[in-house]
Amino acid sequence: MLNYRQLHYFWVVAKTGSIARASTQLNLTPQTISGQITLLEQNYGLDLFQRVGRQLELTETGRQALVYAEQMFQLGGELEAILRAGPQEQILFRVGVADVVPKSIVYRLLAPTMALEEVLRINCREDKLERLLADLAIQRLDLVISDSPMPSHLDIKGYSQKLGECGLSFFATPALARQHAGPFPACLHDAPLLIPGPETVVRSRLLRWLGDQQVQPRVIGEFDDSALMQAFGQSGSGVFVAPSVIADEVCRQYGVELIGQTEAVQESFYAISVERKVKHPGIVAITEGARRELFHW
Repeated sequence: MLNYRQLHYFWVVAKTGSIARASTQLNLTPQTISGQITLLEQNYGLDLFQRVGRQLELTETGRQALVYAEQMFQLGGELEAILRAGPQEQILFRVGVADVVPKSIVYRLLAPTMALEEVLRINCREDKLERLLADLAIQRLDLVISDSPMPSHLDIKGYSQKLGECGLSFFATPALARQHAGPFPACLHDAPLLIPGPETVVRSRLLRWLGDQQVQPRVIGEFDDSALMQAFGQSGSGVFVAPSVIADEVCRQYGVELIGQTEAVQESFYAISVERKVKHPGIVAITEGARRELFHW
C-alpha cells in the first residue's frame, strides 16, 4: 500500500528542488527525508530522483509520480479548507469552463450563484473540454460549462443540460464600420473578419452561413479565446462576432458598433454534470438563471 507520508516528502523535495530546502520546510532532518524517499523507491523498485552534478533532478518516473502527487495534495488542501470552514458555513462549487466560451457569458451564467442564501466559494477553472470532463468524471469538478453537449465518443458518465441559445452579432469600430457601410450581410464582402477558432462549435456554422449568403470576407484571424478576438476587434483589425445575447455589453465595453445580426447561426451553451437530477444549489441557480434571465426561454 502506498505510504502517503513518504509520498509527501517526495512531493515537497520535488517542489522545493532540494532535500535541504525540504527539510527546512518540513522541520525534519535531511537524513530523515532522504531515508523515507529511499524506502519509497525501494518499495517499488524504481528511482524517482537522479543526481546530475550537485543537483537533484526527477527521473521520468519521478515526473509522472509528481503529476499524481500534485493532484492528491491539492485535493487534500481543498478538503482541509472545507473542514476548517466548519459545517454548513461554506459550500465549495468547482466549475470548469471550456476555454471557447466567452467570458461575459460565463460571468452572466455564474452571477445568480452570488445571490444565494447558501454561502458558496466558487473555484473556477478554464481548460480544454476533454480535460475538464476527465476531472468531472473523478469528481474534481461539480460542473462544466461548454458550447457543446457531452461528446458521445467519451466513455464518461455525464448529463448535459442546455442552458440556452442565441444568434450571432457582428461588430466593428466606427471607422471600420464606415468603410464597409451598406446592407447586411452584403457589407461583409471583402471586409477583414475575425472568427472563432476551429475548437468552437459556432465556427463551421458561421462559415457555412457566409457561403450560403454568397459573401466572401477576408478572414484575417481565428481565435479560440473570444476575449483576445474582441481585443483585436477593438483595435480596428477587423469585424468580429459575439453571441447576440451580450451585444449591448460588447458595444459598451469595447466602444464598437453593431453592424448586423443573424438568427441563422445559433450558438448554444450547456451545463454538464454527473447528476441526472441536479441537487447542487450552484448548478440549480445557473440553470434557472440562464433560462429565466439570460436566454429567456
